[in-house]
Amino acid sequence: MKTRIQELRKKHKITQEELALSVGVSRQTITSLENEKYTASLVLAYKISRFFNLTIEDVFDFSETEKEEL
Repeated sequence: MKTRIQELRKKHKITQEELALSVGVSRQTITSLENEKYTASLVLAYKISRFFNLTIEDVFDFSETEKEEL
């Protein structure tokens, strides 16, 4: 699943480690999310979105998921 996490982190000038600590995961989890190797749980997606003060849909791209369901 595509995300805007890396773009948002850079915009807000925070590291993967800082984001990870803020949402309660490891830096490796953030790396995996940014590299599309891991899909966030709903709870983690919510925490990351709230961290950036955005909606889940503003951070995570569900368009590919929607195509798979059709």
